[in-house]
Amino acid sequence: MTTLKDARERVVRTGGVELCVAELGDPARPTVVLVHGYPDSKEVWSEVAVRLAERFHVVLYDVRGHGGSTAPKPLRGGFTLAKLTDDFLAVADAVSPDRPVHLVGHDWGSVQAWEFVTVERTKGRVASFTSMSGPSLDHFGHWINARVKRPTPRRVGQLLGQGAKSWYVYLLHTPVLPELAWRGPLGTAWPRILRRVEKVPGGYPTSSLPRDAAHGAWLYRDNVRPRLRRPREDAHAHVPVQLVTPTGDLFLSQRLYDDLERWVPRLTRRTLPAGHWIPRTRPDQLASWIEEFVTDTEGGQPAPKPAGRHFDRFGGQLVLITGAGSGIGRATAFAFAEAGARIVAVDRDAESAARTAELSGLLGAPSAWAETADVSDEQAMEKLAEKVAAEYGVVDVLVNNAGIGLSGSFFATTPEDWRKVLDVNLWGVIHGCRLFGAQMAARGQGGHIVNIASAAAYQPSRALPAYSTSKAAVLMLSECLRAELAGQDIGVTAICPGFVNTAITSTARFTGVDAEEERRRQKRTARLYGMRNYPPEKVAEAILRAVARNDAVVPVTPEARGARLMSRFVPGVLRAIARVEPKL
Repeated sequence: MTTLKDARERVVRTGGVELCVAELGDPARPTVVLVHGYPDSKEVWSEVAVRLAERFHVVLYDVRGHGGSTAPKPLRGGFTLAKLTDDFLAVADAVSPDRPVHLVGHDWGSVQAWEFVTVERTKGRVASFTSMSGPSLDHFGHWINARVKRPTPRRVGQLLGQGAKSWYVYLLHTPVLPELAWRGPLGTAWPRILRRVEKVPGGYPTSSLPRDAAHGAWLYRDNVRPRLRRPREDAHAHVPVQLVTPTGDLFLSQRLYDDLERWVPRLTRRTLPAGHWIPRTRPDQLASWIEEFVTDTEGGQPAPKPAGRHFDRFGGQLVLITGAGSGIGRATAFAFAEAGARIVAVDRDAESAARTAELSGLLGAPSAWAETADVSDEQAMEKLAEKVAAEYGVVDVLVNNAGIGLSGSFFATTPEDWRKVLDVNLWGVIHGCRLFGAQMAARGQGGHIVNIASAAAYQPSRALPAYSTSKAAVLMLSECLRAELAGQDIGVTAICPGFVNTAITSTARFTGVDAEEERRRQKRTARLYGMRNYPPEKVAEAILRAVARNDAVVPVTPEARGARLMSRFVPGVLRAIARVEPKL
């Protein structure tokens, strides 16, 4: 695989400084320019750059005073947005003189890039802009003014919240102290801080950090106060913009972007459950989104996006659902497809899986594949995991949904009955978590696992000893995994649906009765669930919402929520209800 060490380097001279520029990929292809933030150098983009270089001409440059670029003399007044714009235009003219470039900025790279895409003199030099963790100072100034002039409790809270997140900005305006800190103990401790707080993998930052951070303080001193006091009224973007918002950003509130449509006519929003340094912690997802956005823009205009509510969160992500041939599994595949996710529909019925994949494509999934596997078969699941990783990539969201129903008293349930229900309901979940979860962990870029449990997991019943046991085990497995994987940014959610109108009721087995009685009970149960008529689509919506919020346990139906509360506060009542024999 290409690395940043393979880059072609050149020096671009502009405004009394020399900029260190690196290039990867074929210059004949569309050019993507990556601009780094503070206190970084172009190396922050190394993981994203090598991924994009397979499709594009990728250009990275050290901002003046950072990395291999020289610093202006004097430093004061040498880092204004006007001079940074001069630098960008010089780089763009050097690397892509005849075609506009696609701009990507992080942190202060994004702050200055907002200037590039809103001033008149850059028109025609930029084709698109992907912004992350760095707002326009003009937009920020108007955001502050709107809340100061018309304060409400909510707006005041937003101001105070962002004010608290901006603590470091005040410190960087103090004379001398930031330079001393960066060239001293803070510079030494910073790599360790990034690893512990932001979970940035080792090997970053580079040895130029103390110098970069000391020089970069002037980015704040030269620009923040002047621009926030007098924000431009004409700061409208003249290119399509893709906004990537890390939901765990310690330095920027998501509320800063609430009014962004006012300034950006062509805006695509994305969210990532991650911290501030996503170029280092989420390179796969960023590269995928940048590639899609640039490709769409090169095609003439950004392609129409699916209308699903969660497109900003799941667009382009790879989602695998087991038991996707019908019921909750199929509804979940459709919901993720409408949110723009790529779908792997897994079912032991090949025809049903293929139908789900086909319909997912029609509903908005950029890609959808059908795979056949029995989740209770360890070897089959291992082969599935290997194939998915090799052909489609590492799964971002895993939904362990496949399950079977079994009703009957404990003594009427044979060992074979127990093996069947545990093999599918519990071992199927274990296989999925172990195989696909291990791939998520090895990739080191987060993910989410959803395990479909049941309200029966905490609501005992004399008629469901085997089924309830399997689902209770799934619930506890989910809780344990959630604790173990939290440090790797892999969320785990247990979904407890309740009475939902799906095909599981008509295929559930009943022990201790003959075949005719079993068929009668299946029809009776299916009719009762049909009368309740709680649709699987509502469960699917709860699943997407739970993943977006990283919820731990989600009872879905009203009866599931009620039983959950009773299990915690009045468990004796549930135990009394459990003694009642259902009339089937």
